[in-house]
Amino acid sequence: MNSNDKIKELAKMLEESKHCVVFSGAGVSTLSGIRDFRGKNGLYRQSGADTEKMFDIDIFFRDPSVYYSLAKDFVYNLEEKQPCVVHNVLARLETRGIVKAVITQNIDLLHQKAGSKKVIEVHGSPSIHYCPKCGYKMNFDEAAKIVRSGNLPRCPHCTTVLKPQITFFGESLPVDALREAEKEASSADLLLVLGSSLVVYPAAALPDLTARAGGRVVIVNDQPTRIDSYACMRFDDLGYVFDALEEIFP
Repeated sequence: MNSNDKIKELAKMLEESKHCVVFSGAGVSTLSGIRDFRGKNGLYRQSGADTEKMFDIDIFFRDPSVYYSLAKDFVYNLEEKQPCVVHNVLARLETRGIVKAVITQNIDLLHQKAGSKKVIEVHGSPSIHYCPKCGYKMNFDEAAKIVRSGNLPRCPHCTTVLKPQITFFGESLPVDALREAEKEASSADLLLVLGSSLVVYPAAALPDLTARAGGRVVIVNDQPTRIDSYACMRFDDLGYVFDALEEIFP
């Protein structure tokens, strides 16, 4: 089957699905100019060991300035980033009733910016920053303004440095989000795995739930994944696939 025929088959699968769910990883956001972590030009491959300190919970509680200095240009300039064709097509497919939910490992808020309504953020979100001591909350825009000015966002009540509701290494995933993601993956008759290396658990196990329940899995990723052998269809180029789908679902 040539590439055009595969795209047409994918479009047919989408139209015929009863409960299509999307699982998105950092590869989706590279099309919006945000570097991924483990890809060919990922942060962990080219920026040195310090990058891995960005989301280390022990380091954060010892010295939160490490996170904020490393994340300043990665997390806190998101207002400059725009949704790519993948985000936009998925939002359109949700409006048409084809995509029922987007499960994302990403923390860039671009699915929401594109218009997707049901977005399950299994690795947390920077939309809220909170005080680990007293629970005070600050929204992303306010926190980002402080970080971009070179300062640390602090609780106005106890002066503790605020932490984003991103799941750091060493923390458990948000229970409610993971439970909802597992429910959606188990219910999916079609799961699109987009731009994820599927190496960070427990989120990486979600496609297994779809397969065990008898659903079909489609992978679009520029590197091999551990589940390639049971995917019913696989593509390497996200941009190519979604440029084509944009024409089919205008």
